[in-house]
Amino acid sequence: MKLKVIALDYDGTIAQRDALDPAVRDAIARARTRGLTVLLVTGRILSQLRRVAGDLHFVDGVVAENGAVVHFPGSDFTSALAPPVAPALLEALGRRGIPFTPGQCLVDCASADAPRILEAVRELELPLVLAFNRSRVMVLPQGVSKATGLHVTLDMLRLSPRNAVGVGDAENDHALLQLVESGAAVEWGSPALLAAADATIRGSSPAAVAEYVRSVAATGRVPVPEKARRRLRLGHTEDGLEFSLAVRGRNILIAGDARSGKSWMAGLLCEQLILHGYSVCVLDAEGDYRSLEALPGVTVMGAEDPPPSPRDLIRALRYPDRSVVIDLAHVPHDEKIEYIRSVLPAINILRRHTGLPHRILLDEAHYFLHDAAAGHLLDLDRNGYIVVTYCASRLPAELLDATEVMIVTCESNPAEIDALCARCGACGPGGVAPADWSRLGRIATGQAVALPITDEAGGELKLFNIGQRLTTHVRHRQKYVDVPVTDARSFQFAVNGGPPRRARTLRQFVDVLEHGSSAAFAAYLHRGDFSRWIADVFGDHALAQDLRVFEGWFGRGTEKDVLPGIVNAIRSRYDLTDDELSSGTALAGIERSKAAPGTPGHNKEAA
Repeated sequence: MKLKVIALDYDGTIAQRDALDPAVRDAIARARTRGLTVLLVTGRILSQLRRVAGDLHFVDGVVAENGAVVHFPGSDFTSALAPPVAPALLEALGRRGIPFTPGQCLVDCASADAPRILEAVRELELPLVLAFNRSRVMVLPQGVSKATGLHVTLDMLRLSPRNAVGVGDAENDHALLQLVESGAAVEWGSPALLAAADATIRGSSPAAVAEYVRSVAATGRVPVPEKARRRLRLGHTEDGLEFSLAVRGRNILIAGDARSGKSWMAGLLCEQLILHGYSVCVLDAEGDYRSLEALPGVTVMGAEDPPPSPRDLIRALRYPDRSVVIDLAHVPHDEKIEYIRSVLPAINILRRHTGLPHRILLDEAHYFLHDAAAGHLLDLDRNGYIVVTYCASRLPAELLDATEVMIVTCESNPAEIDALCARCGACGPGGVAPADWSRLGRIATGQAVALPITDEAGGELKLFNIGQRLTTHVRHRQKYVDVPVTDARSFQFAVNGGPPRRARTLRQFVDVLEHGSSAAFAAYLHRGDFSRWIADVFGDHALAQDLRVFEGWFGRGTEKDVLPGIVNAIRSRYDLTDDELSSGTALAGIERSKAAPGTPGHNKEAA
């Protein structure tokens, strides 16, 4: 992961007895010349910090008052991120004879006075908390921490916590180290913080922090955490234990037969990465990942519109809190290949400059990475690829060599099994017996196997039950919505003796339902034709079950008008938005059938 931000606590971390360590000041200056953003994140009141540290222009920004105030020395911009100190609190502390120093949003006191301070807060019934920092205690608004202040500051700078490291020493640094991608505690600091940190900076003084800053700045990468704090939960093993992957920026291969659950697994990974705050770019060949748009910060581009140009895609990906799904379902196959080969180099350039996006998912990768030149389309020095394929043997050798996680949903092709086995080699103690690899062809639906090259597999073929998704998943969604089925599999409507209409796509089907009524379609509802067509023709048994509920209500007479519910269920499942339906394209596409009038439901050939 590219390093963009270094966030440093002040007292006890880079300063002793108020004075900033000269070696740290020099290390910060060198880091900034490399293009890194350096921030102070401190419990100090800003005026106090200026008195002890002097000119603050040696850093790019300051998060002061334990996250309640942000200041940018370059522009002299200061903003409070929390409510101001309540005068009633200051009066209560004064009446009790408690010494204090007020800031904009925080009151600084001696920790020995904490019981009396708490008494005052409870008496006033104010939404305040006490945060301890060694011999001091801070009274500040609820919900304010170094993490909240740093997060706002990074948003202002359009930077991501996933490209940041942090260093601290005391109780109030826990939130800081939890927010950043890799949090380090100094060895001479709080034992509780050391236990929670991703890494330990060995030494006895701020000089050790100076060396740490020089080291990470020189590599330009976020250090891989010694502890796996963020994990991607894939499911549970047969004995009920959770199976998950540590987030370490590794390349991931998801392989298996068609319709074996590859895109479900890939979507499960993407969901969790996005919710962990990673920026993800999904190159979606078949429209399988559109449902990710239900997650915060996810935008779908392409789909019914032309796919974005490389320039427009790069503009969208410059925001660290944004993930983009490029839906290429409407693009002809040859044009998909040309498009993906044009955008991958552009994304590589962006990643080298900004570290964004953090992850790239490429589905149906065998179509786009099958020749000798394909290896140059990927920046394998940066890693962070999720590659989905049913033909791993066609992928470039350098990609397979750089892949550290391999998940198989079901693989029945012996040649593909051999290719995966060859990549894993003799992983683990004694390796896996050749005969055991045939198990990959017998993986049940809803299960997957982590290959022994994956650290978490422990050198075995680790079988697990795949976990549930947060967003809905419909395989090849766009084909169901807009690609017509044959006449034999279409749904034929005949109402009140009028000329029949034939719906050959879900969009056409929904349009007819919207212009009809439950009374007019009563025969179809009583027979369960709608749910049966969805199940038989599209294989969407989950949606079919939902429609059966509505059909049952109508049949029992408990609900007279069920069509709005049926339409809403289909629209929600397939993301059929109002503007799409109102465009007129669906209605125009419904064919007038030449079949004999009165034929109910979908054709017998489709049943």
